[in-house]
Amino acid sequence: MKRLVLFFMFASYWIYALPGGIETAIKRSGIPKKDISLYIKEAGESNTIVASLNASETRTPASVIKVFTAYSAVLELGFEYRWPTQFYIHGRLKNGVLQGDLVVKGFGDPTFGTDDLDDIITEIQTKGIRKITGNIVIDRSYFKVGTKNSSKFDENPYSPYNAMPDAMMFNERVSTICVEPKKNTVTKKDPDGSYIIRNQLQRVNKPCRGKYSWPRVTVDDSKAVSEVWIKGKISKRCGKRTICQVVTQPYKSFYYLLKDALEKAGIEFHGGMRLRKVPKDAKILFIHYSPPLEKIISKTSKKSNNLYARHLLLFLGAKLHGAPATVDKGRGAVIQILREQGVPISGMVKIDNGSGLSRSAKINAKSLAAMLDHAYERYGQRWMNTLSVAGVDGTIKKRFRGTIVRNRAWMKTGTLRRVKNIAGYVKSRKGRYYTAVIIINTKHAKWKAAKLQDNIIQWLVQYNGKAGVSGRRSKSDALIVSNAVKKNSANRQSAPSRRRKLYYIQTGSFSRSPGKAYLSKIKRLHFSYLIRNGPNYKVLIGPFGSEAAARDALKKIRSTVNHGAFLIKESDPKK
Repeated sequence: MKRLVLFFMFASYWIYALPGGIETAIKRSGIPKKDISLYIKEAGESNTIVASLNASETRTPASVIKVFTAYSAVLELGFEYRWPTQFYIHGRLKNGVLQGDLVVKGFGDPTFGTDDLDDIITEIQTKGIRKITGNIVIDRSYFKVGTKNSSKFDENPYSPYNAMPDAMMFNERVSTICVEPKKNTVTKKDPDGSYIIRNQLQRVNKPCRGKYSWPRVTVDDSKAVSEVWIKGKISKRCGKRTICQVVTQPYKSFYYLLKDALEKAGIEFHGGMRLRKVPKDAKILFIHYSPPLEKIISKTSKKSNNLYARHLLLFLGAKLHGAPATVDKGRGAVIQILREQGVPISGMVKIDNGSGLSRSAKINAKSLAAMLDHAYERYGQRWMNTLSVAGVDGTIKKRFRGTIVRNRAWMKTGTLRRVKNIAGYVKSRKGRYYTAVIIINTKHAKWKAAKLQDNIIQWLVQYNGKAGVSGRRSKSDALIVSNAVKKNSANRQSAPSRRRKLYYIQTGSFSRSPGKAYLSKIKRLHFSYLIRNGPNYKVLIGPFGSEAAARDALKKIRSTVNHGAFLIKESDPKK
């Protein structure tokens, strides 16, 4: 009996003790443990936990929340999905003359910009249009987002990261101004008549440094036509300065640049811009498509693009709950998609606007790890490569350059005042993959937090494979410990017999019992299926005795029943 008590005391200590390398790194950082949430485990379905600290505590996620938005978009739309922008004619096209309007409907393609104009003009020319007698009509009704240019989240309201979404997005709502002190010029990069430059810049014969190295910029968007004021003193010796600011409405920029492109292509147009919905009797002319979603979510994560994340959330809201898209619809859509696809997230995940530029968004480390594990199992390296690759690209290109972590970590970062987070996957030198979430909300959230995260990730790359669990004793953490102790105790008595693994294909998860029409699709494929009733109704096809057989069936099921269907493994209860 005494030995058994000692065993449980030892097991409990081992389970709660952080690995020595992590414990040492935290102590050296000077950051209180109460400010840190940490959850590291073997990636995927494995239950092997390396380290856990405050893993159920709710924290501010900053931009790591983007992985929820991006992953839900992949689950719902697929990697190959392309955003449409529709072009119509309203009127009569005869002998190259459009006697009426050119109508454009935006669906929120966040990539749409100047680079797309050549293709659009080519399409218009291919349709034989040489003259437009009416107006350019823009339909931006797919999103219900108002007319604010900036979220004004912080003290940099006109920085690109503060740009607000719009169904007729153009150039990410960013206007570019070029300042060339040597030529004494301040010009617009594009012929955009939707804003005015007020140049009050003074050139001085001083070294190009300090206050003489960059102009001061202020924006007045309170008027019908926004004004950008360029002020201060700048050295004549400075090179070209490029100013990128959020100063005007994207649909206005689109109108002016499309008008300019039409003129350059020799297509006559003397009309103006009108905002209204596509008329019912308008005829489709052509559809312009965005790059595939895979590229869009890669930029969302690697560059931590807030605007892209906002657009993903809104678009999903409209897809699931109908247009016009709203933030509330988007929030509900993201959570619904994740839950229906079997992502085990808790109710404490609060998406807010989907970008992380928020203080009301909330998350815990376990829910984030669960989502990352689900994505790892479903899409593997393809999903991982949409995140920043350590020392190679994105927000951790410089952070891990020249370290052992280079090319061994795929991560999403998140930074706000008093918030420094990182989450993703780490490959150890032994070739094992780990899901790692480190969320730090503290007054030390600048360089101290980043250094602690770097040290933990470097430690994980060199990790030898021995696992332990630690943490404040929240209810869920206590459950893990209880189960782990029971498992250790059982292992001491006798090793359980190994059960044969069977494969199933989960095609959906529903709040209500799935209808006959849905199930008939499965019957027509001559597959067996079962419905499990827990918190949700899960439809499982199978079982299959081998992974190869299950994957062959999965191809058919994804093409006919649900493109988001996925494999699960379970022990055969008969064994």
